[in-house]
Amino acid sequence: MTIERRTRQKDAITRTLGRAGKPLLPREILTAARRRCTKLGIATVYRGLRAMLGAGVVTCVRIPGAPPRYELSGTGHHHYFRCRSCRRVFNVQGCPGGFRALVPRGFRLEAHDLVLYGRCAACRDLART
Repeated sequence: MTIERRTRQKDAITRTLGRAGKPLLPREILTAARRRCTKLGIATVYRGLRAMLGAGVVTCVRIPGAPPRYELSGTGHHHYFRCRSCRRVFNVQGCPGGFRALVPRGFRLEAHDLVLYGRCAACRDLART
């Protein structure tokens, strides 16, 4: 087992993800984390994410048709909402459940992903004006 070295850069990335409350793209992480660590570069963000993925601190969020995003691990079971206008992704708390009833006879459900699509509040309001 390797012990993860704590750095200012990883600290800035972790704080950024913790404050975001939603999955972020590496570029979004870079922009926000630079407020804490001005010399942070995109390569360092990718290296930090890779190390934090390996340590289980960060989870990669894969949404069909979108680049990978990252969020802190251990946030509990939740799903996602992707805005069709701005393409941002938001966490949706809760789960409708009842998926076992959809599984074909003899199959075993092990996990599920749910992505809702529509317009976020900001984009919806822009469309009204």
